[in-house]
Amino acid sequence: MVSFEVVVLKKRQFVDHIRVFVRAGDGGNGVVHFRREKYVPKGGPDGGDGGNGGNVVFRAANDTDNLTDLFFRPRLIAENGEHGAGRQKKGRAGRDLVVKVPPGTLVFRLEDKYQRTDTLTGDLEVVADLEKEGDVCVVAESGNGGKGNVHFKSPTNQAPQEFTPGTAGESGYFFLELRKIADAGFVGFPNAGKSTLLGALSAAKPKVANYPFTTLQPSVGVVEFKGFSRATVADIPGLIEGAHDNVGLGHDFLRHIMRCRLLLFVLDVAATEDRDPVEDLQTLRKEIKLYNEELAARPWIVVANKMDVDGADERLQQLQARFSKTEVIAVSAQEGYGMDELRRRLAELVGSPAG
Repeated sequence: MVSFEVVVLKKRQFVDHIRVFVRAGDGGNGVVHFRREKYVPKGGPDGGDGGNGGNVVFRAANDTDNLTDLFFRPRLIAENGEHGAGRQKKGRAGRDLVVKVPPGTLVFRLEDKYQRTDTLTGDLEVVADLEKEGDVCVVAESGNGGKGNVHFKSPTNQAPQEFTPGTAGESGYFFLELRKIADAGFVGFPNAGKSTLLGALSAAKPKVANYPFTTLQPSVGVVEFKGFSRATVADIPGLIEGAHDNVGLGHDFLRHIMRCRLLLFVLDVAATEDRDPVEDLQTLRKEIKLYNEELAARPWIVVANKMDVDGADERLQQLQARFSKTEVIAVSAQEGYGMDELRRRLAELVGSPAG
């Protein structure tokens, strides 16, 4: 069971949670039909069966990275099966509706009380966790085709008028939530330099500007290492104190690091925003633990950024003195200082074979 509270937004560029209605196809009806051929005076019943409807299937695919398509297509309805015909012809089965979603998508079935509201709260059971490419989940099964009158003939019922209709396909409302998959995730306050760091480590081109919350959606970059290995790194929108209670970007930020194997706490050790890096790290660790203790227990290191700015050396020493047992890597994402050391540690901690 997963407990959450989230508001389904009316309009947004990057969609990472959405409510959709799905309906599988109905089965086609069986038919009543009799052979009518020349020189066959008592042809008998030959009504065919109806075809099965189509299923509604969610499939994880690497060529999509958010749920925006479903914002514009919130009703997912598969094809109905066709009715049977004479000469025992079975109706054509309806095609399955296969909906691509990003890897890392969780699928919840909604109870009736949530079907007409934009605010979802409570304990809901996860129907499927589409974690990797190719994972599939049939969320609505098709109706079965009905039987034609050929199935009802007998020595005492040689001209049956009976048939069965097709059954209805399953339907219901579902809630989809994307939890971005990455090997490592940057955690830090706004303007700590996470976007610049991602651009320095990988070929990703996140938006960078000198104001809070430049990053409003997660960005993922691939870091290539020596020996044909790589890792994916996520730049998550900056959080503020109280994020575990959904303050600021809140859960919009935190859900995307749930799958990260390593957390990198990115700090502005130059205090360019008049913030104390020691207090920042304490606050960040507190927010992670309050949100999810399992997440807080995962491996983590500190990336002390902006070492090219005056005063950074002194604050770095204060940080290392306060967190003497914590690994701290000093870097300047802007100038490229420390990038080789950071790549080396990433390769050791989360590197995996390329391809």
